Amino acid sequence: MLGAAAGLVAGVSALAAAELVSAWVRPQSGPVTAVGGAVVDLVPPPVREWAIQVFGTSDKLVLRLGILLLLALFAAGAGVVGVRAGPLYGAVLALAFGLVGAIAAAGRPDASAPDALPSAVAGVVAAAVLYLLASAVRRPGPPGGRGYDRRRFLTVVLASAGGSAVAYVAGRLSGASGAADAAADRAALELPAPASPARPLPPGAGLPVPGLGPFLTPNASFYRIDTALVVPRLSAERWTLRIHGEGVTRPLTLRYADLLARELVERDVTLACVSNEVGGDLVGNARWLGVRLADVLREAGVRAPSRGGPADQLVARSVDGMTIGTPVETVLDGRDALLAIGMNGEPLPFAHGFPVRMVVPGLYGYVSACKWLAELRLTTFAAYDAYWVRRAWAAQAPVKTQSRIDVPRGNAALRAGTVAVAGVAWAQHRGISAVQVRVDGGPWQQAVLAAEDTVDTWRQWVWRWPATPGRHVLEVRAVDGTGAVQTGEQRGVLPDGATGWHRVRVEVAGQAPG
Repeated sequence: MLGAAAGLVAGVSALAAAELVSAWVRPQSGPVTAVGGAVVDLVPPPVREWAIQVFGTSDKLVLRLGILLLLALFAAGAGVVGVRAGPLYGAVLALAFGLVGAIAAAGRPDASAPDALPSAVAGVVAAAVLYLLASAVRRPGPPGGRGYDRRRFLTVVLASAGGSAVAYVAGRLSGASGAADAAADRAALELPAPASPARPLPPGAGLPVPGLGPFLTPNASFYRIDTALVVPRLSAERWTLRIHGEGVTRPLTLRYADLLARELVERDVTLACVSNEVGGDLVGNARWLGVRLADVLREAGVRAPSRGGPADQLVARSVDGMTIGTPVETVLDGRDALLAIGMNGEPLPFAHGFPVRMVVPGLYGYVSACKWLAELRLTTFAAYDAYWVRRAWAAQAPVKTQSRIDVPRGNAALRAGTVAVAGVAWAQHRGISAVQVRVDGGPWQQAVLAAEDTVDTWRQWVWRWPATPGRHVLEVRAVDGTGAVQTGEQRGVLPDGATGWHRVRVEVAGQAPG
């Protein structure tokens, strides 16, 4: 028991020391974040997808808690070894803890040499504290007293606890100060009015059906799926974007002020995550403000492959090292691909890519929507595999036609009578021309479509169902703007997005009143 307690005290001391040092280096360099990032990189895609489906946007919190639990078990085990086998053995294990974190931090795509410091310091602190505590436990107590040096043990525990508290609070205050500076920088920004505003939403774009979400997804509700365990908090004033690579005849380095000085366009665009299962909620619709990406690339001399350009892949790199590959032909085909700086009337939230991110209608996010953008490099798909492609995902992934039933919810208890069955359908850059619903495998019925905003946004729909008592299965499918009907073939998200019809089971009881 004392050995495990000694190990846990040493572990807490180590993490507190790492908190202080990582506040000086950068938040992403902490051992928990670094190890978590390595875990995300190394786990097989099916495991990651399972985590997303089970935990949703809380997957990062669950991962961090899991790592902390494993560290606690490791620390307790090292403490037991230190007491039973000798303090030196426990100290060596504690140093190994720090070494693993240092290697993980140094191996991150965006790492620099100082990133290994927090874990290295944590390992040294853990080793020192554990050595002192294990020595106190193994040291005989006074005659007639306990079997260990209780006073020395408690002295080390109290000193470690005090030092840990000071280090942790100092680290958190320092980190909070940096975050506050970044938040103040963002809050002080005033986005210019767009030279090309989004057209007003047509009347009837949002249907007045209880339980059906708004046409534009609020920023706080917009899904977030990425690998960043710590959200980068960047300064717009210090942000730069480098554009270079094959076929770039005029390399560019842009600053935030350069984007503000250009023609800004505002567009409504629906984004969807490739990890979105049939019927899932990893999709959202927002009003984006930014600069046309095609204009910037053409200024740099980039030509589409169909016009003789040597590069067919645009590799976007985030400040955290994430790489995302987008077809050059798609970006230059006339769609509203943006270097986005605004979302729903305000500067991008930090969690959604502040200060600048990419938005490309019609492609899943993992091949188009790089957040915290730092670099654009022109290359070829044959020469380079971006982050997710190296992990078994398809190199190119147009959004598949999808539809979803939002009301009634699955397993809802309903009353017989007219029931509004409603939801959303999307096929970005193709649009939705029809939505059909059926009950218990019967004939397909035409739903009423809300007014279309653009082909790049989702479309709400509703069907009035004359519900009869009993258990029923509702299914939905959509038809895109080209006339292609959504496939009913059930497929998972790997390698390029799920397919199939969304279905919900409901139970209808009794007769409608009156």
